[in-house]
Amino acid sequence: MHRRIIVPGALGAASLMLAIPASAAAHSPGAPGIGDPYYPAYGNGGYDVSHYDLRLKYQPATDRLEGTATILARTTEDLSRFNLDFLLDVGEVRVNGAKASFTTSGEQELEITPKKPLDKESPLTVVVRYSGVPSSKQAFGFTSWHRTPDGGIAANEPEAAAWWFPSNDHPLDKATYDVSVQVPDGTQAISNGTLQSTSSRLGWTRWNWRSDQPQATYLATLAVGRFDLTTGTTEGGIPVVNAYSRDLGANDGAARASVERTGEVADWLSEYFGPYPFNALGGYVPNTTTGYALETQTRPFYSPRQFANGSNVSVVVHELAHQWYGDLVSVRGWKDIWINEGFARYAQWLWSEHEGEGTAQELADYTYASHPADDAFWTVKPGDPGPENQFDGAVYDRGALAVQVLRNEIGDDAFFTVLKGWPAKYAHGNASVADFQRYAEEVSGKPLAALFDTWLFQPSKPDAPAEGARSLSKAPAVPVQPRSWRKIAATNDVHAH
Repeated sequence: MHRRIIVPGALGAASLMLAIPASAAAHSPGAPGIGDPYYPAYGNGGYDVSHYDLRLKYQPATDRLEGTATILARTTEDLSRFNLDFLLDVGEVRVNGAKASFTTSGEQELEITPKKPLDKESPLTVVVRYSGVPSSKQAFGFTSWHRTPDGGIAANEPEAAAWWFPSNDHPLDKATYDVSVQVPDGTQAISNGTLQSTSSRLGWTRWNWRSDQPQATYLATLAVGRFDLTTGTTEGGIPVVNAYSRDLGANDGAARASVERTGEVADWLSEYFGPYPFNALGGYVPNTTTGYALETQTRPFYSPRQFANGSNVSVVVHELAHQWYGDLVSVRGWKDIWINEGFARYAQWLWSEHEGEGTAQELADYTYASHPADDAFWTVKPGDPGPENQFDGAVYDRGALAVQVLRNEIGDDAFFTVLKGWPAKYAHGNASVADFQRYAEEVSGKPLAALFDTWLFQPSKPDAPAEGARSLSKAPAVPVQPRSWRKIAATNDVHAH
């Protein structure tokens, strides 16, 4: 309610101003979005999270989740109020130990008003107690919580967190995680990072997972169900934990034959991208009907459908390449998705070459020739595709084609220096397409603005390059389809959801 106050005379006005505490006048609400033009409501302004501690209890039979989230953060401005992105029912919120008032607004905003305004650059501890049935919640017309016959899964992009924990839900705000989940005995709870411990009491088992390196919210995952766990280590000594639903049916063998090669693939990718960047590794395949895979940090999610036609190590290559391109270095804004998907697809092209099923250049030639100039494929701009085309196949294939063109332009020495140097330069941070262009120019010593504009930002089919020993102009009019093409194409819906 807004109340108009009429004060006669200048003296009365001055007295009113003196009656308002200076601290209250200086504080204002944090923005309900972090400023991403693709998704204006995602993330929040006014604070930066350093750690999420999630203590959860989940009942697979009813899909009921109860939780206490403790969020450690620091304010980035003077705040009278701030938001978290969240969908479940909240029972209590405390800010720095004191009860805070709260309400909801928009599709997923939890608005929190602390008892006292918060000064800029001050530590912030937020405790949220909550409960609900995640599968019953929708935002923007969909759900990112997937119900399975024996539990549930949180895995989606660009959002999934709001269905199971309150957060600042945008890749710009990375944090570390402790995820502790209590489930009925005989049920497993899978999350990111390393398994710290398990303990059982009175028919319930608690699984404690830790991710101690910065992680974007959409890369946090939770899977509860009846899983078979396998363990091992890579040649570099990284512990590997894989999990397979006990009800994968005919896809079980192909899934295991693919995901069990995770350690081998990670070691191979490290030759191109630098040392594996995290202290845990693995993957999980739940019994879900969704068709996509996702690079959830240290432990990618794979749909059983990825293995419906047999083993597919190529999809494992794709999701593990994201551990460097997407997870270690994350997008500055969602329009920068090419850095994630173009390079993950290109890793599949390199794997094809490694397996003797078609070189990266042959795959580039075939991609270019397969799409005539009037194909809608060329209207999608990988460097800024728009939210409606963020996961269009062109972002992957045209995106990888642009990577090969860059390789041809700057030469293998500079190209592979860029490929390995980029994750190191922006490790645990965020970067844009413009940042990548500047870095490639710095390493190669060549101006690349025209190349990037032509191959990433123009909504039309580029002319084939005129120079280079392996240039597209030297490809035959109708190249032979590389043997790996169908297997790679089978991963085109990795993020279609």
